[in-house]
Amino acid sequence: MTTLDRDAFYIDGGWAAPTGDGRLEVVSPHTEQVVATVPEGSIGDIDAAVSAARRAFDEGPWPRMTPAERIAVLEAFSGLYAARLAEMAELITIEMGSPTSFSNLAQSPAPWMQIEAFLAIAREFPWEETRPGALGMPVMVRHEPVGVVAAIPPWNVPQFTIMSKVVPALLAGCTVVVKPAPETPLDTYLMAELLQEAGVPAGVVNIVTAGREVGEHLVAHPGIDKVAFTGSTAAGRRIGAICGEQLKRVSLELGGKSAAIVLDDADLAKTIEGLKFTALMNSGQACVAQTRILASRANYATVVDALAEAVDGMQVGDPADPATEIGPMVAQRQQERVQKYIALGQEEGARLVAGGSGMPDGLDHGWYVRPTVFADVDNSMRIAQEEIFGPVLSVIPYDDVDDAVRIANESDYGLAGTVWTSDQAAGLDVARRVRAGTYGVNTYTMDFAAPFGGFKASGLGREFGPEGLAQYTELKSVYLES
Repeated sequence: MTTLDRDAFYIDGGWAAPTGDGRLEVVSPHTEQVVATVPEGSIGDIDAAVSAARRAFDEGPWPRMTPAERIAVLEAFSGLYAARLAEMAELITIEMGSPTSFSNLAQSPAPWMQIEAFLAIAREFPWEETRPGALGMPVMVRHEPVGVVAAIPPWNVPQFTIMSKVVPALLAGCTVVVKPAPETPLDTYLMAELLQEAGVPAGVVNIVTAGREVGEHLVAHPGIDKVAFTGSTAAGRRIGAICGEQLKRVSLELGGKSAAIVLDDADLAKTIEGLKFTALMNSGQACVAQTRILASRANYATVVDALAEAVDGMQVGDPADPATEIGPMVAQRQQERVQKYIALGQEEGARLVAGGSGMPDGLDHGWYVRPTVFADVDNSMRIAQEEIFGPVLSVIPYDDVDDAVRIANESDYGLAGTVWTSDQAAGLDVARRVRAGTYGVNTYTMDFAAPFGGFKASGLGREFGPEGLAQYTELKSVYLES
């Protein structure tokens, strides 16, 4: 037993013993040692969680509270969460290997910022409004909760993606069943303790960690009204098909293969420093990572050399070290996947200018890969078209701005992107032409007051902003006698 081991699930407001005896091992990606075990959820556990959520929605107080009353409970949760940010960040670094520098920036503070942003949005949200009708009678339009929500986050930014679902769902009056990724269950136990302490009623949030087969049972469960999923496009297609067959509401935040366009007038030093974050955040394990770097043929060699030098100089190693910039991949399978893409890039004829196969210098254990840069990449290559989900960058040449926009759009995905330039007007022109749901001019971030999501195979629906809150409501029109 370790101090992080858990023996129960959070169901119906308390800790419920699992129906089976399976255990999931949480393995440190740095040491390759088991750091904790938790129960592995079964179909019976999912059924119990959905029943609790269904009962809490159909009979409990939560959906019948006023928005102001729900806001008050979530304000208490926000205060409790803020006091535990360091602990939450440490848990995520332990379980998935996120560098502590990134964990302390995004793995726990950003989820808390989401809570605060959604609270501000909920205070001004038009939950119920009356408008003049076209037939001369007033019409009341109400936002009512969509019902019981299945929230399924990935392992790379677990709390970030959970909060983007759970908080707006709760503010809307929904109840929720969360199925964390098997690799990253530990943070959800702390979250459950904070929800309980904040006074969220029994059954409103339920948490069961399980694998893919049991997760599919949750998606298809007749007691679920909406599925909110973040993960791979392949899994999203399967979930979307199930929900489509049942006419079940669904939002999908899926993969990306985003392009960063470097215009010739860009400040090169500022651009390279920015790309170290936008392309390699969380060791490259980010759906919004700008892994296609587009540089003009006239400036191509200069950009390639500067990027290669910067990536070669990044510190790779123990994610608990504050100086570490690139940590391990979350699991051995992910390490092997990235290594296969590095080999594939060389087979395809791309030129390796930084990194490559094998373990980073000085490391003999852990699921590490060398941060890698390929030059002479054609956009049709698999390393330029497929989401690798690791620290592997492809530098692609373009002829002119129109060609750069064409290459950026020549992708199945459309999640994010950036343009780097000293001319903001020129940058905005590029931003308007690239088909992506989020875009940055000389920066990339996510503002929680604005919608986030993707075009094309990058998903359906939006998170954050009033639009993200509205995803958890159904619209009802009430016709009033004049």
